[in-house]
Amino acid sequence: MTRIESASLPADSLLAQHRGAECYRDAFRTEVPHPVSLTAFIAAFYSSPAFTPERMLLHLIGKGASRADIAALAEGRSDRFAAWSVEARSESAILLRDFQNRTCSWLMAEPKGESTVLWFGSGVRHPEGLTFRVLVGFHGWYSRVLLAAAVRKARDWREGAQRGRRVR
Repeated sequence: MTRIESASLPADSLLAQHRGAECYRDAFRTEVPHPVSLTAFIAAFYSSPAFTPERMLLHLIGKGASRADIAALAEGRSDRFAAWSVEARSESAILLRDFQNRTCSWLMAEPKGESTVLWFGSGVRHPEGLTFRVLVGFHGWYSRVLLAAAVRKARDWREGAQRGRRVR
């Protein structure tokens, strides 16, 4: 089972650098015992079964995205994906902001010797009100589910590639 832990946001992360103190920010991390590139992490995260309900909801509001759109974002061929656009990107991280500029999502694949630390974080501008307070607990649970699902998807791809099979 993948161990996902809440962690302090690294000060040099794109989320910390681009979102100020007025924002709610969180970070979740896990370590996997093999290399995972940012490209593979982005693709696994947004194509995982756990993200599918969110992709379906985005389609309903006219902000849907296909697997080709996921690949274009992951490979750096597009700065837009569903309801988000790229606010910042580095070799190991990406920060996406939503079309209303109220929330953002941050992913980072941090090499650590033979392993990789995978990070997922979110930012919310002006986190006031009952809705935010009610949803923040669900958000923490959902963040852990999304990160664990991305780890499983990346692992399945890696194992499939080692066996010479393509895994969707």
